[in-house]
Amino acid sequence: MNYADLHLHTNFSDGAYSPEELVKKAKDTGLAAISVVDHDTVLGVKSAMEAGRAQGVEVIPGIELTAEEESQEVHILGYFIDHTNQDLLKRLVILKDNRVERIYKICDKLKELGVPLEPDSVFKLAENGTVGRLHIARALVSGGFIRNTYEAFQKYIGDRGPAYVLGFRFGARDAIKLIKEAGGIPVLAHPCTMHKDEFIPRFVEYGLMGLEVYYPEHSQSMVNFYEEMAKTLGLLVTGGSDCHGDAKEEIKIGLIKLPYEFVEKLKAARKAVL
Repeated sequence: MNYADLHLHTNFSDGAYSPEELVKKAKDTGLAAISVVDHDTVLGVKSAMEAGRAQGVEVIPGIELTAEEESQEVHILGYFIDHTNQDLLKRLVILKDNRVERIYKICDKLKELGVPLEPDSVFKLAENGTVGRLHIARALVSGGFIRNTYEAFQKYIGDRGPAYVLGFRFGARDAIKLIKEAGGIPVLAHPCTMHKDEFIPRFVEYGLMGLEVYYPEHSQSMVNFYEEMAKTLGLLVTGGSDCHGDAKEEIKIGLIKLPYEFVEKLKAARKAVL
């Protein structure tokens, strides 16, 4: 049986692997298909697809858009998007600027907490990729402020942490609409981390088409719950490891192996709406 991992990041956002390295690791893991869903950027998609063709790994063009709903951070995955869509690319420039602004605000909060982390140290780690909280966590580790990235999220920058900042000014409805206009299938990422299951039917009204049911942080009871919700709401089911590479060593490529039939269902749904 062929398997897929539909939630992987590269160093064009907060992953540790280049697109080429990611594809090779996927091949070595025995995956038939993957999706590169970097945060708020599609810059790694072309390279990943080229590497995939060379190595015999199907690479599904994707993205993970960051949005908000009632001051709650929400991540919307987009599968089979046109990564050259001009409206999408224009919007991503705005999101990239929002991310930079967010880093300054988080660093200001950290300083108020007695942690003098300089924004430049965060941007240096991000290089040319979209900058995010994982870069802050790495910078905190490099600066000796904490022991590991997990501690950074638990102590400072997690969704309920004292240095957390939302600030994306991009609604879930907008994210779903943007993905669909770029020819993609919008799927709610890791619903367990949202802590707002009551939002999901609302997102379906916005045009949401799928739910990431299989995810490392989902217990079996959560999987059962979200499977039933997807069935009730008529949503596609997806899954992935959310691998970021060496930054989160416990999350490996292929930790979630989705039977290829789920990819086929995504393809069928996309064909039906085009």
